[in-house]
Amino acid sequence: MTLALGPSWLDPDYLLNTFGIWGLLLIVFAESGLLIGFFLPGDSLLFTTGLLITAGTLDFPLWGAVALICLAAVLGDQAGYVFGKKVGPSLFRRPDSKLFKQENVQKAHEFFEKHGPKSLVLARFVPIVRTFTPIIAGVSGMKYRSFITFNVIGGVLWGAGVTLLGSWLGNIEFVHKNIEAILILIVLVSVVPIAIEFLRARSKSKKTAAEPGRPPQATPSQRGRHAKR
Repeated sequence: MTLALGPSWLDPDYLLNTFGIWGLLLIVFAESGLLIGFFLPGDSLLFTTGLLITAGTLDFPLWGAVALICLAAVLGDQAGYVFGKKVGPSLFRRPDSKLFKQENVQKAHEFFEKHGPKSLVLARFVPIVRTFTPIIAGVSGMKYRSFITFNVIGGVLWGAGVTLLGSWLGNIEFVHKNIEAILILIVLVSVVPIAIEFLRARSKSKKTAAEPGRPPQATPSQRGRHAKR
């Protein structure tokens, strides 16, 4: 079975068959807080893991997979936080490249500003944003005690929740017989927040451009400095 969305090397089924549970953990770690991990298929990968374990295709205990996934997710956010704290505002001046876009940092910063510490939990369920949010938390100087608390809560809810959802649905005959269609649906659902954010940002930029004499907005790094004063 090959997921009919995107390149084959991003197909969750292909990744699990090729790299197994340990490759899955590396992907979860990277997507949770490394800049290069934002494009990885986190939600569909966790869902597929639970589904394949229940179906007996992936030979690994479910409880062990859930525990390791949660650990990898928490450690990934930890790495992102440390990176953000060390890099600081220079992250906002980094030029765009094939694997790095300033707009992703801006979106994560706005998400963090809007929701505060709980953004670490909410961002887990928003592709791309979940990769950059712990980095922004580090850049913004979020207290480590608050960070680790929300990091663990978010990592467990996302890692265990999505994996167990795949395992539970894997017991349903209809799902079992239509695995590929279900995986495509999961990918589409995970893309919906990105599409909504894109349309919202586009609408906002049009409104801003239409307002004459509007003063320029401060950059995220400038707002971060003002917040600390």
